[in-house]
Amino acid sequence: MLNVPSQAFPAPNSQQRVSQSARNKVALKPGCSLMDWIRLTKSGKDLTGFRGRLIEVTEEELRKHNTRDDCWTCIRGMVYNVSPYMQFHPGGEDELLKAAGVDGTDLFDQVHRWVNYESMLKECLVGRMAAKPSTLIHGSSNTQKINPSVNRLYPSSPSTLLESNLPSSLLPPPTKDHCPRFDWFQTDVTVNITVYTKCKIPTSGITVVDLQGGTLRVEVFLGKLSYLLHLQLSHEVQEHLSVHTASAVGRVQVCMHKVSSGQWAKLGEPLESHDSFLHRKDCALFYRKCVLVSKTHVTHDTSVFHFQMPPGTVMQIPVGEHVYLKTTVKGNKVVKPYTPVDKILMPNSLESTEATADVFLMIKVYPDGVFTQHLCGLNIGDSLAISSPNGSFSLRPLHDITHLYLLAAGTGFTPMARLIRFTLHNVGNLRFEVKHVLSEPSDDWTGCRGRIDASLLMDFMSRPKESRCFVCICGPTPFTKLARGLVQQMGYCDEEIHTFLG
Repeated sequence: MLNVPSQAFPAPNSQQRVSQSARNKVALKPGCSLMDWIRLTKSGKDLTGFRGRLIEVTEEELRKHNTRDDCWTCIRGMVYNVSPYMQFHPGGEDELLKAAGVDGTDLFDQVHRWVNYESMLKECLVGRMAAKPSTLIHGSSNTQKINPSVNRLYPSSPSTLLESNLPSSLLPPPTKDHCPRFDWFQTDVTVNITVYTKCKIPTSGITVVDLQGGTLRVEVFLGKLSYLLHLQLSHEVQEHLSVHTASAVGRVQVCMHKVSSGQWAKLGEPLESHDSFLHRKDCALFYRKCVLVSKTHVTHDTSVFHFQMPPGTVMQIPVGEHVYLKTTVKGNKVVKPYTPVDKILMPNSLESTEATADVFLMIKVYPDGVFTQHLCGLNIGDSLAISSPNGSFSLRPLHDITHLYLLAAGTGFTPMARLIRFTLHNVGNLRFEVKHVLSEPSDDWTGCRGRIDASLLMDFMSRPKESRCFVCICGPTPFTKLARGLVQQMGYCDEEIHTFLG
């Protein structure tokens, strides 16, 4: 028998109980239900007018958008274009118009504070309210002035540069309005740093954080650009930290736990290149010492090397990018690039959405390879230096394709592994097909034989009318050059081809 509580739900004083003075529901037109709104937000339609680019909104600009057909409002510092939502709002248009062109936070809290507006309106996000000139970066009730940036570059827009295929030297003139910025806040036991990128960002794979001896380094990758925070913290924090990404609003948050509870007067002292926004090609690579945890054989000459990051490091590696391994071999410094693979490729590894700070590298060991022989000789517990991510690959073309062709030879498979996984999870209506070709097959091999040529590609790479295709190529240099030439002969332009060069 169930014991049914006599108290009504929501409770009489609950925020979820709408008072008599609050808005009443109105009858919505057909096609304007909550599910209809969700379908609209997932349709890909531009609901802000800015094509995904986030802007800073001044109070003056916000006041201009105060009509039914052009209605912006601000909730907790974030500005939304709620015009498309008007006909879907259960409380009616008049209720939304009360917050038109002004800060609607108090009104929102009075009526339905429990509603997850960030999720409901994420496709309507215009940007963040601009800080007033006198605003100071603060932690708790204390303040700290922002130090001037070092070698700062202000691009025309991070989202524009995410889409751009131009060389860095030909990118548009910089403007300060679209430069990322950071803020920080604290409790007695935690310190949180928030980076506002001012553009939509991937859910992961853009942030690298290193905490070494009280020195904090936070690097956020935005296409061809890198935003860096570099500080000597004013007090000690624990080694382990966490990184949280809000992709729709372009926010990255780093959370650290204090060694000693209490309030900090300031976050810390700026170090070289702190608060800088530079082209990634102009940034020096940062290395950290990583420990070999395991070696797992994949074939007779290929293994997956599992390296563990230091406790204070969280490194998210963008899909299609590589890292550099650096060590000393026979008295000489050697640096080699390798593309990480996902942990899921490890034997007995289960599918997981959990982020890991570790790096997994699938490497072929060559009999005469100086560096790979050195790697093969490493013992469990040995260490070498691994760089932050690097590379020119962009995910942007993948969001508007009907066909993705991946041509890989040997360990050229490594960038394709994560690319396949990303595409299957994020790009709809794609059919996955694999064709294996062996250049030196055994007698019992029944599949394709030989080397890459025009006839092989013609059979495999169909190009239906009105299709949108993209081709990625990776392998030994002779294979890569030959494959690119053959693909170009088939009519593919440079913008439709990406070659991973090692």
